[in-house]
Amino acid sequence: MATYTLTLLDKHDIAKDTMAFHWECPDGFEFKAGQLGDFTLINPSETDEKGNTRPFSFVYAPSEHKLITATRMRDTAFKRTLKDLPIGSKVDFDAPHGTFTLHKTETTPAVFVIGGIGITPIRSMIAEATRQKTDHDLTLLYSNKTPEDAPFLEDLEKLAEENPNFKFVPVMTRSDENSWQGERGHIDADMLKRYVPDTEKPIYYLSGPKTMVQAMYKMLVEAGANEDNIRAEEFSGY
Repeated sequence: MATYTLTLLDKHDIAKDTMAFHWECPDGFEFKAGQLGDFTLINPSETDEKGNTRPFSFVYAPSEHKLITATRMRDTAFKRTLKDLPIGSKVDFDAPHGTFTLHKTETTPAVFVIGGIGITPIRSMIAEATRQKTDHDLTLLYSNKTPEDAPFLEDLEKLAEENPNFKFVPVMTRSDENSWQGERGHIDADMLKRYVPDTEKPIYYLSGPKTMVQAMYKMLVEAGANEDNIRAEEFSGY
């Protein structure tokens, strides 16, 4: 791990109340798909009791050579300041951190059960597996309220076209049949088993809001998943 000062290169909306931030990648910086970094605002115009540092996962794979983060934009001091950062602004950066990375054994399937902005480390893992042409069998069940709420939906659809080993299942909880032709409702054991017939074999990755991660963990265990094969990362709102 090391500390750096990063420059903001670009920022833009990617979904409802969701923004991506493009940072200048430090020379020699290396990370694994799924890892994150701590970003610290420098002399922000406002702050609160949670301070000026937040962790963000890296959205792009190491082999894509871009340092990009994404977050839901809440009405907090940190998020307001981040949203208004001018292009060219600096932040302090401590990275990489985390062990939420894709397992190495390519004969063991990976199943991702993800909610909303929890997709950020998962996009990185799937993109890296696709670019490196690994033999991992990948299945992603990705839950959002509506397509407008779903970050990187088009990216994931393209990755599914590129990677024959990647099965992408977007799920919308608040879309009707006229606005969404795919899976609707909440992810449950029945939906899981439609796409993962052998629920005991895979390693599972859960990422998203705390309440969803906890609910999905319970669902997986009841569906027959091996608890030792469930890896989870909770995203808070801050």
